[in-house]
Amino acid sequence: MNTTPFRPLVRRLNKKKPLSEPARHARRAFQHRKSSFSFIVLVLTLLFLFLPLFYIILFSFNASKGAEFTGFSLIWYKELFCNSEELWASLLNSLIIALFSALVATVLGTLAAIGINWYKFFGKTYIQTISFLPMILPEVIVGVSMLIFFSRLGVGLGLFTIFAAHTTFCLPFVFLLVLARLDEFDFSIIEAAHDLGANDRQTMTKVIIPAIMPGVISGFVMSVTMSLEDFVITFFVSGPGSTTLPLYVYSMIRFGVSPVINALSFVLILFTVLLAFSLRKFLKLIAASK
Repeated sequence: MNTTPFRPLVRRLNKKKPLSEPARHARRAFQHRKSSFSFIVLVLTLLFLFLPLFYIILFSFNASKGAEFTGFSLIWYKELFCNSEELWASLLNSLIIALFSALVATVLGTLAAIGINWYKFFGKTYIQTISFLPMILPEVIVGVSMLIFFSRLGVGLGLFTIFAAHTTFCLPFVFLLVLARLDEFDFSIIEAAHDLGANDRQTMTKVIIPAIMPGVISGFVMSVTMSLEDFVITFFVSGPGSTTLPLYVYSMIRFGVSPVINALSFVLILFTVLLAFSLRKFLKLIAASK
């Protein structure tokens, strides 16, 4: 993709807007109060959040299994990439379930939000309230109820049951995010599309969906994240041959924390950071091309 014609627009988007005189005075006053209570709380919060990550990264290069750093070594990365087939298989299961459950939850949640927001029917308030239950209830209750449900239907526990359970508890989050986006929607755009001759399908695909796309993408990303890190519900509905990454890590921790997990954590952190920066640049290019 040739982005040369859009470089001036990208520079314009990245250019900071000039601050007003009161804003500049407030900014200077705030910068002179870096030792304030709020700044100290911010620093302590960041340390609390990121120190465990630095600890994991440091000990992924430890030469021994112990809790003391004895020397720099890449032995655990060699173990990760050469002798951890079960670990990679569990990660693959987690990625497959996360992507497909997030995709289905995003489609169903988006359509449900559009239907609840724009149509009037009997029981609308009841359905809207009951749809938030999987998000409010404790995960233990959701996991046990899903296990009983699958048992009564005679469905064998495996990847499919994990997929169905993850889709169920991810759907309310997508529904809520898209519904919030629809509350700010300008209905005059739909009227303008109909006046210009667009039918319902064209209005949906070319007007409504692009307008609510930020909410849809947010719901999809949140669903993927929640599915990848879920342990409690997955523990109840998993079966033989359907071990996900959280379940595999839990089984390893029962026999002692392996530095291989630290190495895998660093690989995932690095991949997430690179993905975030790539998406940031990609979204800037899209915004500049419009």
